[in-house]
Amino acid sequence: MKRDPYVEKWFAGKPAERILRRVRDVILWSDGRMTEYLKYGTVQFACNGDLASFVQHGSKTATLMFNRGAKIQGNFPHLEGTGPSARFMRFADLDEVDALTAELAKIVVAWCDMMAPRAKVVPVKKPGR
Repeated sequence: MKRDPYVEKWFAGKPAERILRRVRDVILWSDGRMTEYLKYGTVQFACNGDLASFVQHGSKTATLMFNRGAKIQGNFPHLEGTGPSARFMRFADLDEVDALTAELAKIVVAWCDMMAPRAKVVPVKKPGR
């Protein structure tokens, strides 16, 4: 997993630094197609289009905003929101990050599959004898 040095500096001294870093690790470890960078003063995660960013990062908790979360296919009970686009996932502490890791990982994979589908492997037929 490649880490952006500017993103590394962004985390330093944040009240929820440990929570933010753990969420980041889950996102980046979930799918090798995911990238990170700074945009609009926060960390943005993307795969052929922005997936999510940290919002309200000055508090002791972490909130991810999924910019186009309503478009992500699947059942994700901890994605909050009912509007036409954005969804949110909130993490109060490290235990909550651990509890939601599987769901967050599925969200990441669903996004990457939607935005950058993996090439289908076609089996090679060997000539008959």
